[in-house]
Amino acid sequence: MSVFTAEIIGTFMLILLGNGVVANVILNKTKGHGSGWIVITTGWALAVFIGVVIAAPYSGAHLNPAVTIGLAVAGKFSWALVPVYITAQLIGAILGSFTVWLMYKNHYDETEDPATKLATFCTSPAIQNTFSNMLSEVIGTFVLIFAIFYFTDPTMGDHAQTPIGMGSLGAVPVAFLVWVIGLSLGGTTGYAINPARDLGPRIVHFIIPVDRKGSSNWHYAWIPIVGPIIGAVLAAILFLLLK
Repeated sequence: MSVFTAEIIGTFMLILLGNGVVANVILNKTKGHGSGWIVITTGWALAVFIGVVIAAPYSGAHLNPAVTIGLAVAGKFSWALVPVYITAQLIGAILGSFTVWLMYKNHYDETEDPATKLATFCTSPAIQNTFSNMLSEVIGTFVLIFAIFYFTDPTMGDHAQTPIGMGSLGAVPVAFLVWVIGLSLGGTTGYAINPARDLGPRIVHFIIPVDRKGSSNWHYAWIPIVGPIIGAVLAAILFLLLK
């Protein structure tokens, strides 16, 4: 397992389970149809948990270009590895989204509304407003990255602190973080907070033969790319100022 493979597989699992819960909730004739926002946000949080559990021992489980860039700006990650990580994350997101479509294909066929189908791939705003949509993605990602900077491993001892490994439970904090961002800040744009999470599946939606799929909404697509990057950079700058 290389860092490249780990980021692909971790991001694949993130999107498979994250977009999978959206498909389960909003596509017609699924067992989970109509189960609501709390199910979607919980599913996404647990999707993050699974992705991090798999990738963390090998790549640190960024699974998100905003995380990679934020860590690099803060001096916690090598800029030379940024393109490698982002490429892997985009590949994983594309593969995960494509697998969701394969699994739920019958339900896509049973769903007529193009916007509903698009929502299982990528984000779109509840109210179209470029400034407020951008601000939502900036703030949501700022919270994500800034909190990640302050995650610490538990230690033992009064003076010489000895780290205590938590194993897979070390992924719990970031899962809770993504959960609360979705619950508190996700209602405006669907909280992409991850350029690969939005762009990869949007590419899949554009390419695959979904019946009556409508537009891939490319005029909006730059916001969930630029907004999270701005939020990550601002979080890194504040972290450095407070350090």
